[in-house]
Amino acid sequence: MTKRSLLALTAAGTALALSLSACGGGGGGSQSGGGSSAAAAKDVQNAALENVFNPSDKKGGTLKFAISEDWDSIDPGDTYYALSWNLIRIYGRPLVTYNPAPGAKGRELVPDLAESLGTPSDDGKTWTYKLRSGVKFEDGTPITSKDVKYAVLRSLDKETFPNGPTYFNDWLDLPKDFKTVYKTPDVNTDQAIETPDDQTIVFHLKKPYGGFDNFAALPPTIPVPQAKDTGSKYRDHPIASGPYMFESVQAGKQYTLVRNPNWDPATDPIRKALPDRYEISLGVNSDDLDNRIISGDLHVDLAGTGVQPAALGRVLSDPTLKERVDNPTGARTWYIPIVPDVKPFDNIECRKAVLYAADRVSLQNAYGGEYAGGEIATGLMPPSIGGWKKLDLYPTGTGDVAKAKEALAKCGQPNGFETTMAYRSDRPKEKAAAESLQQSLAKVGIKLNLKGYPTSDYFTLYFGKPKFVKDNGIGLGTHGWGADWNDGFGFMSQITDSRTIRESGNYNISIKSPEIDKVIDQAYVETDKAKRDALWGQVDQMVMEQAFVLPIVWSKAVLVRPKGATNVFVTGAFDMYEYLNMGVA
Repeated sequence: MTKRSLLALTAAGTALALSLSACGGGGGGSQSGGGSSAAAAKDVQNAALENVFNPSDKKGGTLKFAISEDWDSIDPGDTYYALSWNLIRIYGRPLVTYNPAPGAKGRELVPDLAESLGTPSDDGKTWTYKLRSGVKFEDGTPITSKDVKYAVLRSLDKETFPNGPTYFNDWLDLPKDFKTVYKTPDVNTDQAIETPDDQTIVFHLKKPYGGFDNFAALPPTIPVPQAKDTGSKYRDHPIASGPYMFESVQAGKQYTLVRNPNWDPATDPIRKALPDRYEISLGVNSDDLDNRIISGDLHVDLAGTGVQPAALGRVLSDPTLKERVDNPTGARTWYIPIVPDVKPFDNIECRKAVLYAADRVSLQNAYGGEYAGGEIATGLMPPSIGGWKKLDLYPTGTGDVAKAKEALAKCGQPNGFETTMAYRSDRPKEKAAAESLQQSLAKVGIKLNLKGYPTSDYFTLYFGKPKFVKDNGIGLGTHGWGADWNDGFGFMSQITDSRTIRESGNYNISIKSPEIDKVIDQAYVETDKAKRDALWGQVDQMVMEQAFVLPIVWSKAVLVRPKGATNVFVTGAFDMYEYLNMGVA
């Protein structure tokens, strides 16, 4: 990054801090009636954080979304982006989902395809759900429990579907001879998932888990008809169970969705299904995207991570635009994994040298400054997760050159070394962060070569594929993680447990420690919440002690409220605008 761009980012972050402090840091008022209160349809800063902005039940119109790069997949069995989990519910119905309500109310689980939340038995090793009657696929075929079972089982195939979480792989009591629905289709899997009738599905776990409803809310429980499954090509046209279905799928260009004529609102108490149509443009330049949202040409940046640095100053200096800002804090951390498989990062002191040398303030400014990007992170776990404690192991200012050089000497690299850093090429903030770190590490003799990769395949083919990372000497890379649900398990397990690492599609890139895995196992079986939270806090501390990651910020975002949209609010489930019930004014 050039000196000029660094100064511009610093100025943008300072401007945001001043503008928000001048407004008292935002507000939005308190909720009443379980989050059903509605703000007046007048732009006020943070009006959509705790209330519904511009509430309406008006039907019709086209919602226009856009994103700078296609994401991993629209296949419910092969996706692991918060934006996708938010959007997917307009065309797919998981057993359970999140309450479409503002703020913290949006984290509450509610039944969706199922009539109620799960019924546990066998001390939490067995979970039973009853499906609603009358639900159908887009072609009019009735949805049965067998379609949900098949959907979950197909998602276990991490060769065909490398993206997505591994919770079902890790917890279901699967028969040893079961490989995948494609390789071993005749193996009886009733010991893992039973379907005693068309309305009932029963999950059997290897060990108890009291929070299984969190699993039931995952996209892999969205039903898939086996007769229509085309494996990796299913993403070309997922079969809808929600109120919208795909009219066209143009990978890398556009997705268009229209009303599903076989969706029955009588079976669906949580969806309003207001627009007639969704148009989702892909590959839109990030700066152009921000400008089009500001002008009203687009409604929403689907990524949900906030305006980019180029638009930030304009948004904050214009009083009218500033009133359209919502500034949520999320259970998300932006960070940089330090990969021990790539020499010399197999030596902990070389990893520590990066943490000492990094200019944390510059990295924070790359993400937009304190209020737009977030607080400088001292660990992987964000403060909203139970068990969090503020760690003080590494400098949080502009770096400590002396300590970095001392660590380099200890790891046998007194003159520094050369390595490569990956980032998502369509994300200006990640590019800015990579350039910031490049400058900081150069001061201690570490030469950082930067390489950008597309978001759509970032984890599948590039930074989430261990062989590619090792073969190409990628020692560092940008990353961000939001909680799958709001506790230590939901935030930490998929990015700190080394046993989740597979051939590709990995989100744990760097944390490989048997000692950490042992503490994770203790957390899995601990029934006392306070003790369980403390164990996840211990995992966080161990990650930092072993210098497996360089944390950047605990996330905040500057979202620009859309013109011409109704039912606009930030959901605590994803810390972005809720897409399920948004409409067109």
